[in-house]
Amino acid sequence: MKVDILTPDAALFSGEATFVGLPGADGSLGIMNNHAPLITTLKSGEVVVKNGGSEERFAVGGGTVEVLNNVVTVLAE
Repeated sequence: MKVDILTPDAALFSGEATFVGLPGADGSLGIMNNHAPLITTLKSGEVVVKNGGSEERFAVGGGTVEVLNNVVTVLAE
């Protein structure tokens, strides 16, 4: 799936992933390929992006996430 992590200042990540872990406002979320459509808010924490054996982590101070048609868009603070 395609993942974009955007802040008001820059794009932190844009690429493919097999898993995205998110700090949801109501609890942690795990997104994988073919996830149901979703829009929710995020709390402060880490966004984890995994693709194969590689893993990247990004600190966020909150924001929103949209999952639609195998595209995950994180608008982070």
